[in-house]
Amino acid sequence: MGKGDIEAGIHHGGLYPSMIESPELRWGFIRKVYTIVSIQLLCTAAFASLFVFFPPAREFVRYNQLRLIVLIVAVIFTIIVLFALSKYYNKHPVNLILLGLYTLCMSVSVGFVCALSKAMIVLEAALLTGVVVLCLTLYTFWGVKRGKDFSFLGPFLFASLMVLLTFGLIQMFFPLGPIGRMVYSGLGALLMCGFIVYDTCDLIKRYSYDDYIWAAISIYGDIINLFIYILTFLNDL
Repeated sequence: MGKGDIEAGIHHGGLYPSMIESPELRWGFIRKVYTIVSIQLLCTAAFASLFVFFPPAREFVRYNQLRLIVLIVAVIFTIIVLFALSKYYNKHPVNLILLGLYTLCMSVSVGFVCALSKAMIVLEAALLTGVVVLCLTLYTFWGVKRGKDFSFLGPFLFASLMVLLTFGLIQMFFPLGPIGRMVYSGLGALLMCGFIVYDTCDLIKRYSYDDYIWAAISIYGDIINLFIYILTFLNDL
């Protein structure tokens, strides 16, 4: 890249101040990641709709004794696929196949959660999630454009995640009732909002062009977890 190209990247169409890479290449990378995330979300929405509106699937989750086994298998398989992705994330088309399997397992888990809720509450949670994600994404792009760097959130988000996991273990063995679940889900939703800002900033400034799989997994995971926390909160109102 020549000096003129660098100056063009800095002064014309740059995503953030002193940007030295090509804005066109970075925008192409961002579009690629959000296209993948959109496909993932559509697949998850399709599975959630199946478990909410298709009576046999909904009844299986609510009453069948095998439901816990199916859920555990989906969670374990999700972890296995993530480990595989850590090794083959840049090997095409294996990475896309593994990403599809990961999305499928996550969609099953989300479908199980949705099946235990009323359809209207699921729709409300989905709408709220969409609004929050859109606002946070626009805010992050706006902030980065004006020189803000949200990487400082990393240590705070990690510490907060550890506290939330500990809180979840306490809830598992010593249930604190509806109020405890509301506090837990509310804190989880706020934490996921922080992760959305942090991961979006990484998408704009720090992910390399070969890391589109990890970028998609991060943002997709943030959105799904935010949705689940909001859904749990609304169920306890």
